[in-house]
Amino acid sequence: MDKSSFLRIFSKNFFMSSSTRLDRAYKNAKTISFDEDSKFIFFSDCHRGDNSFADDFANNRNIYFHALNHYYREGFHYIELGDGDELWENISFDSIIEAHKNVYQLLRRFHLEKRLYMLWGNHDMVYRDPDYVDKHLSHYFEPIDGSDKELFEDITYHEALILKHTDTGQEIFCVHGHQADWWNYVCWRIGRFLVRVLWKPLQVVGIADPTSPAKNYKELIRIEKRIKRWILKKNLLLTLTGHTHRPRFPEPGQIPFFNDGSCVHPRSITGIEIENGKISLIKWHIDTKPDGTLQIVRVLLEGPEKLSDYISP
Repeated sequence: MDKSSFLRIFSKNFFMSSSTRLDRAYKNAKTISFDEDSKFIFFSDCHRGDNSFADDFANNRNIYFHALNHYYREGFHYIELGDGDELWENISFDSIIEAHKNVYQLLRRFHLEKRLYMLWGNHDMVYRDPDYVDKHLSHYFEPIDGSDKELFEDITYHEALILKHTDTGQEIFCVHGHQADWWNYVCWRIGRFLVRVLWKPLQVVGIADPTSPAKNYKELIRIEKRIKRWILKKNLLLTLTGHTHRPRFPEPGQIPFFNDGSCVHPRSITGIEIENGKISLIKWHIDTKPDGTLQIVRVLLEGPEKLSDYISP
């Protein structure tokens, strides 16, 4: 992208409201048909890194890989709602795939079976550029035999998706959620610079990045309020996001604003499942058996609730 194009896009987004950004994402979203037999698992905010001290994903990578294997075997479609790769702390994708190659090889199997849908968030916003995706994600270098291996050939990263029920016409709007976060959408390049230069080194001594809504409760609340107002404007459109890392699962009759949480919770990951026309909030974590051995288990946190109960009047 040349300088003039960047300045034009920046100035356009600078004065755009969060509602307008969400409207634009909805308008340009890819539509996917589904029915009562469809099965989806939504994860977001994996923040896959380079397995260094600053890689928050590394603590939960075995839990995530086990859960992903389960969903692959059970025939689920995998939808990642942004911030899958940590490209603020890490300059390139090469170090990330080298650290978590087994995860990407499993994601590739989803991709080959057309069961993989990827959204970009603020931490991997570079993926909105198709040329960048093609250059960095279609192949990777395998140092063992010194050759290039195929990875995500012809993959497309989206800003948003709409799941549309073939019978009822109900829509589920899927987006990362940073569209309601002015700083992390418009000024993401500045945020990336600050994280690389300032916050990543300070993270080792426990100082959190104040620009992250996941670590700034007041900002988190403001972002959620903006998304709720937009959902009300869209006649109670069922909306599923990530970004804030805070799981949300409303009851039928409440504003249908769902959040799948993140994969960087301490010792656990959370996600949203859709199966048999129902939606659930789940958690995977390590548990101890009576004999002292460890196991990875799935726990139902909320639901299942019928999707039809969230259809707006």
